[in-house]
Amino acid sequence: MKDAPAIATHDLGAHVGQTVTLRGWLYNKRSSGKLHFIELRDGFGIVQCVMSKGDVGEEAFAAADKVTQESAVEITGEVKAHPKRAGVFEIATKSFRLLAPTAGEYPISPKEHGTDFLMDHRHLWLRSRRQHAIMRVRHTIIQAIRDFFDGRGFTLVDAPILTPNACEGTSTLFETDYHGEKAYLTQSGQLYMEAAAAAFGKAYCFGPTFRAEKSKTRRHLAEFWMVEPEVAFMDLEGDMDLAEDTLCFIVERVLERRRPELAVLERDVSKLEAVKKPFPRIHYDEAVAILNAARAEKRKAAAPGEPEILDFPWGDDFGGEDETVISSRYDRPVMVHRYPAEVKAFYMKRDPGNTRAALCVDVLAPEGYGEVIGGGQREDDLGVLERAIEHHKLPRAAFEWYLDLRRYGTFPHAGFGLGVERSVAWICGLPHVRETIPFARMLNRLSP
Repeated sequence: MKDAPAIATHDLGAHVGQTVTLRGWLYNKRSSGKLHFIELRDGFGIVQCVMSKGDVGEEAFAAADKVTQESAVEITGEVKAHPKRAGVFEIATKSFRLLAPTAGEYPISPKEHGTDFLMDHRHLWLRSRRQHAIMRVRHTIIQAIRDFFDGRGFTLVDAPILTPNACEGTSTLFETDYHGEKAYLTQSGQLYMEAAAAAFGKAYCFGPTFRAEKSKTRRHLAEFWMVEPEVAFMDLEGDMDLAEDTLCFIVERVLERRRPELAVLERDVSKLEAVKKPFPRIHYDEAVAILNAARAEKRKAAAPGEPEILDFPWGDDFGGEDETVISSRYDRPVMVHRYPAEVKAFYMKRDPGNTRAALCVDVLAPEGYGEVIGGGQREDDLGVLERAIEHHKLPRAAFEWYLDLRRYGTFPHAGFGLGVERSVAWICGLPHVRETIPFARMLNRLSP
């Protein structure tokens, strides 16, 4: 057996009829007297290894009978193709070796476990078939994002994680001491990408961002990953085109490369296949009208004595339920543009045709997954931006470098932020973002 090449499970198709060696962990096992059926997991996939006492000997057969879940093992055997299922293989085992037993019973058994238990054991939960599928899809989404922007002339410019100021308001900042000065974990790399756009024309950053809001909703994490492109001489319409192209590219790539993983997740891929251009584009006012029509229907159906259902107040930002109502009318992402300026960040440019509205856009994913992209055109007028900083009571000194971008060759520009975890939740069809990142950081969770 020494000449049997060591391979990974994803290479089995190239070795049918050959004897190979696989190393990994025992995922599952069942026995029927003279045979053991061992599922070996090697990080690339899972393969069934059929073992008989006559082929491996009594000692190895007995050792395999006692091996526990997630023990490290080595199996050598002949690769055989499944007679009826294309792309499925199994191993006719010729030798078995226990490399490292577990210290006791594996904590995550086939029985049902509560979410808190699974999150406490996240370092082990990642080994499960479902979590493995999610992380593979996440990997492909991230790779697609990089390929999309790298292939379109963007330069990756890393933004700092420690910053001296807020980007989108001061209420959701994680504060830390920076050699005696106050510093904050970044909420966004966007301000720095504006500087990068002036240097490179088209730039993007891709990294972790942090929000300290005390939220326990299914859409929120304290630490998440975001890609933020910024483009010089691009307006809101160009920004919406770029966002649309980005999402279509990502979804197409996942459908192309991760259908087996989507099948493990029982994802209805027909919902993803509908994600094609053009996306509907509706004004904030139209979105409010949709909400109020839905509320009017609820009022008609309300029983006597139920709380009064009021119209959605113009000028408010949309909550998660509002986004679900709006997006439920469409089979693909919907772009809501020109929100009231007062609910958007200080750097958003106002609409020249209606100064109460900002030249901004939120892209709402279908099926109730909410905002996956938020962006817009930036204010390029120095005086207007100075007044906005004052209006929002932001520390002027911390933004002097940002104002320099308007002092030295100001230019129209736009960009957006795409949240990786919300995108993973939507594409995988997950009910909560906590499964979309290897180790989630939430309001009451800092470990493992």
